[in-house]
Amino acid sequence: MELPFDGAISSFYEEDAPKDIRKAIKFAKKDRILNPDYPYSGRMDKREYQDHLDALQIELVKLQRWARESGARIAIVFEGRDAAGKGGTIKRFRDNLNPRGARVVALSKPTDREQTQWYFQRYIDHLPAGGEIVFYDRSWYNRGVVEHVFGFCEPEDRKVFFNQVVPFEQLLIDEGILVFKLWLNVGRAEQLRRFMDRESDPLKQWKLSWIDVEGLKRWDAYSAAIMETLERSHNSATPWTIIRSDDKRRARIAAIQSVLCNIDYDGKNLTALGTPDPKIAGGPEIWDA
Repeated sequence: MELPFDGAISSFYEEDAPKDIRKAIKFAKKDRILNPDYPYSGRMDKREYQDHLDALQIELVKLQRWARESGARIAIVFEGRDAAGKGGTIKRFRDNLNPRGARVVALSKPTDREQTQWYFQRYIDHLPAGGEIVFYDRSWYNRGVVEHVFGFCEPEDRKVFFNQVVPFEQLLIDEGILVFKLWLNVGRAEQLRRFMDRESDPLKQWKLSWIDVEGLKRWDAYSAAIMETLERSHNSATPWTIIRSDDKRRARIAAIQSVLCNIDYDGKNLTALGTPDPKIAGGPEIWDA
């Protein structure tokens, strides 16, 4: 089978990945967590996960009904390292929602025209109307991390971004939009393992891009950019919730809880909802480089 990018991901694993990362992947047992700093050694029990997810998805349906009836506008920003599980988590949010009122915004690189606009402008065009929930699968924070790491923006552009991002988000809050920012973080070995799974699976190869391949070599640069971005954009009005996603099951549960716990929607079932695991979901202090 022909591998995408001439097998560059496998080559990175075999030739360039740090020795401890290769060892962790090579000797990994099924359902074991590769990151030694992750608070759990194994994945969440599948039955426990599914039962809790089912209950949370009922709560999400209640949330959407409340949003539609009240006219609430909800914007949820998903950021994180490549292969951190953003798309899968968004899917679990939307599984049982009416797609007419729960849409995903996943923008490609800016067009020539968009490059001449105010940086935030193309994201503003997709903000929720009354009764809508919008999921940003990556967002304006591209400028803080990916564009910076790959040199797609000038240092001055990034400086302007950091000067404007908190006031920009405050404007959204002042307008009455409910804004949630989730940063999914995954360990280096688990990220590489997921990339290798995608590389070898014809049904998942479409998820890979040149950015993913080159990004493997820039782990430290990503870490520095992420740390700075969190430090400069975490605030009381629009705080970051870090979701440690080495275990996708725990991450999905915690992400959904983190949103639902902070909205006073009709019919809220606190017992079904539960409380986000503070070892998995918290502020920037739990972010793990």
